[in-house]
Amino acid sequence: MLVSWTATDPESRQFSATERSSDVADLADHFTALRSRGQGYLEVRLPGGEFPLLALGFQDDQAVIHRFDAAEKSFLLVGDGTAAADAVVQVPIMDGFAVFSGDCVVAVDRAWALVRNFIQTGAPGQLGEWREL
Repeated sequence: MLVSWTATDPESRQFSATERSSDVADLADHFTALRSRGQGYLEVRLPGGEFPLLALGFQDDQAVIHRFDAAEKSFLLVGDGTAAADAVVQVPIMDGFAVFSGDCVVAVDRAWALVRNFIQTGAPGQLGEWREL
């Protein structure tokens, strides 16, 4: 199965907006390289359409997932208790860092499993509870 994606470059640690189309194994290898460096950001969509798109930013073991259903319609996945609801967490978003409350933080392993599930099913709404932004 093919997937379209953009991501942080593991070497430069800069976001590369050049979209790639590859099989899931190549994306998984890229994610593993980012994970070994402790942080990263990636955007994933299925070929053939701009949306839905999932964006995953992570720092250490904490991740935040955005879902974009349209250019101006986005959601945050509700957290899984990895961080306290009132905690403040920073994760990479493209070339910068963004601050989020702990109530939208999930464990990195769970976040990656959800991205893989999205790639297999094409149904991001079924990945958990979403909060519209």
